[in-house]
Amino acid sequence: SKIDKIAGADVSYYQNKMIAGVIIFEFPNLKIIERQSFISSINFPYIPRLLTFREGPSLLEAFKKIKITPDVILFDGQGIAHPRRMGIATHLGLFLDRPTIGCAKSRLSGKYTSVGEEKGDYALLKESEEVLGAVLRTRKKVKPIFISPGHKIDLLNSIAIILKCIVKYRLPVPVREAHIFVNQIRNNLALEMDKIES
Repeated sequence: SKIDKIAGADVSYYQNKMIAGVIIFEFPNLKIIERQSFISSINFPYIPRLLTFREGPSLLEAFKKIKITPDVILFDGQGIAHPRRMGIATHLGLFLDRPTIGCAKSRLSGKYTSVGEEKGDYALLKESEEVLGAVLRTRKKVKPIFISPGHKIDLLNSIAIILKCIVKYRLPVPVREAHIFVNQIRNNLALEMDKIES
């Protein structure tokens, strides 16, 4: 099915607060058409591999505010390349009932052989014979990223979409912009708190 709108989602932290952000882009031109955020208290400890329980509720609240429904959502995190095959992209894909892709800077599960040096080169990320995702070179001679399908999408389509979202940087635009967005909100929160305290 045709993709016209794509989303990026990420979370940032400030003291005991969590900032979840979602940005909707036109696709493939990657023009921003909507942004929403949700600030909450942190209610779940940091436990590796259980990120969804910490970040998921706030991200879902941010998605509830979105007026434009995305065709695909990119998350800074894992899809099925997770010890329980249930990274944040898979988990939230089930809740949101949308196709989702996990896009991470580091590996959580699976093994891979070397990746070619050119943009678009990839190696399969596997556990025994099970394919969990791909280690994808998004820029020539720059460290690869770890892509895994989340929900309602296969690996080859995930890779193709990610590559269309690479402009200048190693990370796809929706994930990178969502990261910048939540960090801007965090910095504004920090400034407000400083004003109150001083």
